[in-house]
Amino acid sequence: MSRKYKIRDQGKLYFVTFTVIDWIDLFIRKDYKDIVLGSLKYCQNHKGLDLCAYCIMSSHIHLIIGRNGEISIEAIIRDFKKFTSNQLIKSIESNPVERRIFTSSF
Repeated sequence: MSRKYKIRDQGKLYFVTFTVIDWIDLFIRKDYKDIVLGSLKYCQNHKGLDLCAYCIMSSHIHLIIGRNGEISIEAIIRDFKKFTSNQLIKSIESNPVERRIFTSSF
């Protein structure tokens, strides 16, 4: 989590953004978006995440979140990021995608 911005009031909503390293377009594949959505759903059901809105872009995710339980927002974010990144890495490693280099003929 950024050291510049802090969550000072656990009862308020926050706009947060998570980016993929080097802004790689990871979420253009449905499988990877489904991992994120599954993690968000788990955090809602088991961690007390209050998810008001989300937007999954090709290389980053925007959320408006709060909490409705005893777990702090920082802890929910930490757990979400750790679990989701591990699941994404496992999926990428187990299902390598052919990467094509497109060159211009100009």
